[in-house]
Amino acid sequence: MRNARGGMIAGAAGAGKPPYTAAVTAPLASLVALADRCVQCGLCLPSCPTYRLDGLEAESPRGRIALARAWALAASAPTAAGETHLDQCLGCRRCEAVCPVGVEYGALLGQARAQQRIRRTPGRRQRWLEWLTLRPRRLAIALGLYRRLHPLLPAAWRSLPRPPAPRPETLPASAPVALFRGCIAGPYEAELRAATARLCAAAGAALALPAAQGCCGALHAHAGDTASATALAARNRAAFAGTPTVLTLASGCHAAVADALAGVATTRDALDFLAARAGRLRFRACHETVALHLPCTQRNVVHSDAATRTLLAQVPELAVVELDAGYGCCGAAGTQMATAPARAARFRQPLLEQLQASGARRLLSANIGCRLHFANATAVPVQHPLEFLAEHLLAGTA
Repeated sequence: MRNARGGMIAGAAGAGKPPYTAAVTAPLASLVALADRCVQCGLCLPSCPTYRLDGLEAESPRGRIALARAWALAASAPTAAGETHLDQCLGCRRCEAVCPVGVEYGALLGQARAQQRIRRTPGRRQRWLEWLTLRPRRLAIALGLYRRLHPLLPAAWRSLPRPPAPRPETLPASAPVALFRGCIAGPYEAELRAATARLCAAAGAALALPAAQGCCGALHAHAGDTASATALAARNRAAFAGTPTVLTLASGCHAAVADALAGVATTRDALDFLAARAGRLRFRACHETVALHLPCTQRNVVHSDAATRTLLAQVPELAVVELDAGYGCCGAAGTQMATAPARAARFRQPLLEQLQASGARRLLSANIGCRLHFANATAVPVQHPLEFLAEHLLAGTA
């Protein structure tokens, strides 16, 4: 498919259908403009996890760009197979890191999925997850019920690990540095938030946790629900008004939070924030091997992987094994671990095998979705790097 874009359009036109059947609307024109930056070189293919898994052109960034462009121009009609190829993109954006002409694939994918949402209704599980994350109280109730029923549920129904027991939040509502909580991370990351507060205090920064914040909206945006994503961004913009600095803990949430707070607050990955203050932190020795998983969003969007290595290097005697087996992605991909669990497990399996072979006693990963995906398949404790670091923080560090 070296000239996939031209081939698809020419084929459609040859069947008697012109490239433009009507005036292209502004959203479609924007999508086409993004697609037209692709020069079809194919350098992205070896970096694409879905292409590496399936070996299909339509499962590559180049193939999906060609499909989205052809559909936008009405040069060919969408098909069920084509929609599946668009669905199966993990949104890892590894292609952006190697693209020689700077194609904004993340923006293009978001627009393509917004058009896809107009053509068809998302699946039931996707709709249910979107509905819950829009309603924090009902999400908390649902996860509380899931925690109680988890031991009784059949394995096929345990799409997430069991949430930990609830613990009270002790952070104040206002301070110069605030923490973004997120949606599903609420009940799963109470210990992580407390750990981050301890680390920040040792580094000379007090943390706040504004109560009015909500989901970052990435889950909705990635599924083409731009209206809900916009509403959630407005909620967070209001919640963090007057806060100079906002820290994120999930690399998958970071870009959405940063976009929502642009012009209102500076958004920092908590790992970056603490790495810049690493000189004030002291850790006790740890004679242990840990496995480090670097999520796609951390490497390709947030770029806090170097900060993670810097902080872990502060722990004396610690041995770190970076997981790099398989296809380049763990397969969690936002909601895909819930909406396509069997396929998501295929991406995860090589990493689990490498984890087992490493002898590591813990697995560290900076994204909530990746951690939940791993924790549902291994008995090895899975933590955020900051939770591990807080455990080894020397008393009295300041």
